Amino acid sequence: MTTVTQMKCACESCLCVVPTDKAVMKDGKPYCSDACANGHVDGKGCGHSGCECHS
Repeated sequence: MTTVTQMKCACESCLCVVPTDKAVMKDGKPYCSDACANGHVDGKGCGHSGCECHS
């Protein structure tokens, strides 16, 4: 049996892959940051290098 240790951020426009043990969980889905998990309410992206989600 294989254990999943990383998943793509659940934010549709985000390119990040997040370790499952460090993910921000919301509604049972893994996100790479609070910004992604909260729907970018402040208008900012996740801030991770190379990712331009919500820009």
